[in-house]
Amino acid sequence: MTATTAAPPKTASPLIELAITLIIPSLILMKFSDPEDLGAVNALLLALAFPLAWGGRGLLREHKVNLFAALGLVSIVLTGGIGLLQLDTQWLAIKEAAIPGLIGLAVAVSATTRAPLVRVLLYTPALMDVERIQGSLTARGNHVAFESRLKITTWMLAASFFFSAAMNYFLATLIVTSPSGSPAFNEELGRLTLLSYPMIVLPSMLIMMAAFYYLARAIRELADLKLADAMKGR
Repeated sequence: MTATTAAPPKTASPLIELAITLIIPSLILMKFSDPEDLGAVNALLLALAFPLAWGGRGLLREHKVNLFAALGLVSIVLTGGIGLLQLDTQWLAIKEAAIPGLIGLAVAVSATTRAPLVRVLLYTPALMDVERIQGSLTARGNHVAFESRLKITTWMLAASFFFSAAMNYFLATLIVTSPSGSPAFNEELGRLTLLSYPMIVLPSMLIMMAAFYYLARAIRELADLKLADAMKGR
């Protein structure tokens, strides 16, 4: 009798995740916030329910707290609080900039320590065959040079978060100008959510991809390993 291993949980399609966390909430805010529809408060609550439910589902399925998922949930709760409590819209801009800004600050500070956060974000055993890379670096005596490259990669990652923080603040102050709690506020919040993807997320991803390319080149030059050989599960 052969033993069977449990199949890993299926990963949801990125298109489904994008629809649930971005497109559907934005459409609800933009199309159903008028008094004759759901009203500003009910539309905001319904729109927030989708990403909240999706984030909670992810936390329950993984049975562990993911830092970025948790920050995303905190961001959603704060956005809802600003709208429901009818706080000044300046707080929304501050909130939009604060979370990526704080992450960027933590990443930048880690670059001055012996444990740069690039080891958590990119150079991690979950993504790369760290043991093999370290062995190759030891054989060539390139540990010190590689650590220097890791610090530079960490600064590049910090730059992506700082860019996101600056763009978040700029877009929030430019787009969301109506009093919080109003239908116009919800519509502007929906537009902000939709525009944040092409104008913030994609450029930030390009910066992260540049950091990953820089790290891959360092591995090739200092450990004499191609990216395909350095990746986990090659």
